[in-house]
Amino acid sequence: MPSLYLLAMIGIAFWPVPVDSSAGPALAWTLNWLHARGVPAFVDYGFVEFSANILFFIPLGIFLGMGLRRFWIAEIVGIVASSLLELGQLLFLPNRFATLSDVVANSLGAALGTAIWLAASRTRLKQKARKTSDF
Repeated sequence: MPSLYLLAMIGIAFWPVPVDSSAGPALAWTLNWLHARGVPAFVDYGFVEFSANILFFIPLGIFLGMGLRRFWIAEIVGIVASSLLELGQLLFLPNRFATLSDVVANSLGAALGTAIWLAASRTRLKQKARKTSDF
């Protein structure tokens, strides 16, 4: 499963044009519809894109936590991975936009995923300790 996710991530990151380019009109319509129904104006394209980047990198943080088993190392690897993807876009994909805000969002997503892994690991350890102490 992690390898499929990584392949998808690389494919999306290095797609020659922005992956949401064909969704622009539908997203604009949806945002207008939501705003007309009371969703705050700050929920705009930038907010959606930033949030999507966070969500997209959560699995990476989980997989890094599982594989590296050290919260802080997984965090560093997530930041480096995000930075390398954005650098690759900057150097090799003229129709893509490498931004610092993408690095921040991606890194936040990886951090959140790593935190989820850490919380789940600690919960499992506590449950295991309780089962052992019951005997």
